[in-house]
Amino acid sequence: MDLSTTSVMAAKAYLYKAESLVKEYLLADSYVSYTAVLGGILMCKMVYDITHLVSSFYYKSYASLTKAQKLEWNNRGISTVHAIFITYMSVYLVFFSHLFSDQLDGPITSRSSNLSNFTLGVSVGYFITDLAMIFWVYPSLGGMEYVLHHILSLISIVYSMYSGEGQSYTYMVLISEATTPGINLRWFLDTAGLKKSKAYLVNGVWMVVAWLVARILLFIYLFYHIYFHYDQVMQMQIFSCLLVFGVPTVLLIMNTVWFAKILRGLKKTMAKRD
Repeated sequence: MDLSTTSVMAAKAYLYKAESLVKEYLLADSYVSYTAVLGGILMCKMVYDITHLVSSFYYKSYASLTKAQKLEWNNRGISTVHAIFITYMSVYLVFFSHLFSDQLDGPITSRSSNLSNFTLGVSVGYFITDLAMIFWVYPSLGGMEYVLHHILSLISIVYSMYSGEGQSYTYMVLISEATTPGINLRWFLDTAGLKKSKAYLVNGVWMVVAWLVARILLFIYLFYHIYFHYDQVMQMQIFSCLLVFGVPTVLLIMNTVWFAKILRGLKKTMAKRD
């Protein structure tokens, strides 16, 4: 047997062992959540570095930003990628998969799957990373309202992931992350000195529409869904019920206050252009 054949066989054996490790441990039912959380944290680190690298090459003014601005620039790159990922997965799981369909037997409030748990785990990894960064440079990346938002999100997602209860409502709330790319783009344009550009105005209008749909109307639908499935909701553990009723209520109040601020900001921007 020649050296090349031996090398190929050794490589195949190594690959088989690696695949077995992933299937039997990292993606096993009992480990999938932990794997996802770790993956979410590593994803944040990777996106942070890629954002820094790409911005350095394609945005000449990036080098002139302050250390705090570069940190926030890269941080917003992370939140944008997470928002796109979690919005896509949330919309799919809530509206297009059969996981939370009323046509299936059993309460929807107790349904979960490896995919839904894995997705929540990735989101947990993101919120842990982002919260750590907020505390690290507090209050540069956000004040107490951001801390409250992240803590409520973490508690809800972690409990839903490990208990398997209320995941349908957790994902409905996570769809609100669809507004994050618009918020980040607004900051990018402002930091790049393009506050008076047409792109800034268009993004402002888009933010108002997206916020109204994803953070106001969707929450109203969520409460309607809770009312329609009230008997199933009340079958959950007490803490799950508190989270299902309490967290969306607090977030809806915060979203309404922020929506008013966004409207005022858009009015000021449009007034300056007239």
